[in-house]
Amino acid sequence: MADPIIRVKDLKKIYRVGEIEVPALRGVSLDIQPGEFVSVVGPSGSGKSTLFHILGGLASPTSGLVKIDGEDLSAITDRERTRLRRTKVGFVFQRYNLLPTLTAMGNIEMARYFGGNTGPLEQSFIDLLKTLGIHSRLHHKPRALSGGEQQRVAIARALVNHPTILLADEPTGNLDTENSVKVLDVLRDLNSRLGQTILMITHNPEAAAYGHRTVLMRDGRIVGEN
Repeated sequence: MADPIIRVKDLKKIYRVGEIEVPALRGVSLDIQPGEFVSVVGPSGSGKSTLFHILGGLASPTSGLVKIDGEDLSAITDRERTRLRRTKVGFVFQRYNLLPTLTAMGNIEMARYFGGNTGPLEQSFIDLLKTLGIHSRLHHKPRALSGGEQQRVAIARALVNHPTILLADEPTGNLDTENSVKVLDVLRDLNSRLGQTILMITHNPEAAAYGHRTVLMRDGRIVGEN
């Protein structure tokens, strides 16, 4: 078996509010293999969003090991963590986070620029835009796009630098049922056809079922898998 593309061991995160310690993660261990689609499910306050931010290098743990594609996040500099986020990890958020003054293509191109890519778009990415169903909407600004279209633009933006891992935090949380299904179908297709490794945070069991396995979290711990 290949080495895990994500390895988490005994991960702990404690927030301090004045003199009070609030544990968000209480010793989480998790391995994800290349090409897996893993759903992390749990109620509000279970620690799943904290785990998401730590895996993406957006927050630091209090203790424990985090390796992303073989890189120990605690052993690299802030600059190296920034480079990792731009090149190895793609982020999809619940609120899309598209810049309203830019077109869909402008949002994607900005991500390419920050990832150090300035040449023409590869044909494989142009094909991906067609798969996402947004190739005819690229010159529209976010306000002219539906919620589902905005989320698919956000997915394209997350994938434009060919990240090793796609992290999705409640990617259907702001969508109706029809658009939720479209976005989840896209994620499943990316995983099955392109082998994209995906970790998706969700509270929705129906969304979680799109993954290969579901990790259950509660009170800062992993309490089961199915």
